[in-house]
Amino acid sequence: MDAFNEQNLLAKEWLVKIDPHTSTPYLFKFHFSPVDLTCCIMITDTKRTWAEVLSSKQFARRWRECNGRIDSPLLDGDAEEAWRTRCLELLSSAHTLGGMLQLSFEVAESNFGDFALQLECDAFKWRWETIFVGHKVSAYILSKHLIMPLISANHLAFSSPVVVGDLPPTDLEKAVDKIARIARRTVDTHVKNALSKPRLATTMRRITAVFNFISDPPNISTEVDSPVLLPAGEPTPKIKKPELLKTTHTLTPEPNDRCEASVSSNRESVAFPRRPSPINHSADSGSATEPEDDASIHLPRPGSGSGATGADQRLDIPMRSPTPSREDASPRARGARNRSTKALPSDTDSSPVRPIKKSKPRAPSSDEDSEAERKKSADQIRRGTASAPGLRQPIKRGGKRF
Repeated sequence: MDAFNEQNLLAKEWLVKIDPHTSTPYLFKFHFSPVDLTCCIMITDTKRTWAEVLSSKQFARRWRECNGRIDSPLLDGDAEEAWRTRCLELLSSAHTLGGMLQLSFEVAESNFGDFALQLECDAFKWRWETIFVGHKVSAYILSKHLIMPLISANHLAFSSPVVVGDLPPTDLEKAVDKIARIARRTVDTHVKNALSKPRLATTMRRITAVFNFISDPPNISTEVDSPVLLPAGEPTPKIKKPELLKTTHTLTPEPNDRCEASVSSNRESVAFPRRPSPINHSADSGSATEPEDDASIHLPRPGSGSGATGADQRLDIPMRSPTPSREDASPRARGARNRSTKALPSDTDSSPVRPIKKSKPRAPSSDEDSEAERKKSADQIRRGTASAPGLRQPIKRGGKRF
């Protein structure tokens, strides 16, 4: 078989014949060329497609096989060519809408092809031996020759203001040409406009349902409903707040006015040392450390992890050291001082309590001291080398701080 070209069948109409044994409808198209005396046929059952192409010699050989050599004698030269031309024209006339009504159709077994059929009338007999073209080519041919033309025809029928069946042929040709030109330029838009019309879409839906034995076919509607494309509201689950983890340290509360007043009063009565002095634990020694000559007292700064405010961290109050008296030197005064010191809030719970430096009261001067002793004592105090009477413990420098 020669190469099959479906382009030659684009201008041909679909012909229909039914197999009486299986009640299967078959659609086919036929084409012949008077130039080279070739012919071809395409057959489909809307699922598969078969085709056959015959040259001039193949056509003459099959015609003689189907009709007998008596009715088709062997000729020479131009007579043979003229005879082949007359037989092809007769076969072409039979493959028309009017000629199919006079032909009988029957599916036969094929020894040379995939699908064979026989056509017969009073004048002649004919047999086609077709070959399956494949599923991919079948789908392409059906889409191009059958599906797209049907979509355009339905679009014309449902969009025309007048009944298409009542139009004269000339007016119908103009309407068809207009629809076909628009569809050829933009196929996607044409298909969308044709199948998006509610009347046509719902009509095809109902036809499909009835054709496939659906008990309750859907109704045909002419209007389009606009649904609300919003998700359904779902109850939002309540999210429990995570419980705060218990910290290992206690945060220092922010000081209020009453606490600030008590702290300020305690600061006036108690002098905090800049650095701790070593504590003598010997039982027989009652002496005190060397007194500090600094006039200002610097409060200790809290650590980085303390909960104190920024104002307390920058607190630096210069205070004048009170003149020690005999009452301060007594144990009762020192006990009261220690109690007032313990009443102050600590910066952090983890920092140790710094010891309070004990200052020894100066011995009061007598009126009987001589003028020389007074000058000497004043000079020693000015130079910082004055020493109090009595034994003192040695001062340890560079001790470890708390």
